[in-house]
Amino acid sequence: MHYTAARQFYEREGRLTVPRKHVETVVLGDAEGEDRERREVSLKLGTWVGNQRTRAASLSPERLEQLSAIGMRWA
Repeated sequence: MHYTAARQFYEREGRLTVPRKHVETVVLGDAEGEDRERREVSLKLGTWVGNQRTRAASLSPERLEQLSAIGMRWA
């Protein structure tokens, strides 16, 4: 879910430079054909992005590639 929030932020802002205290709201269950009700979830995206950078050495190659594709700066 955090990756979805990061991608949403990147698509809106054109970068993945997220302030540490930023909270991103993601809407769930709004796609056609879904049985779930639409709901909003607030995620501490700034903290999550910072943690991903800190833990880069332990992330899977797939996760590294996924985050790099949406503008993650590793250094």
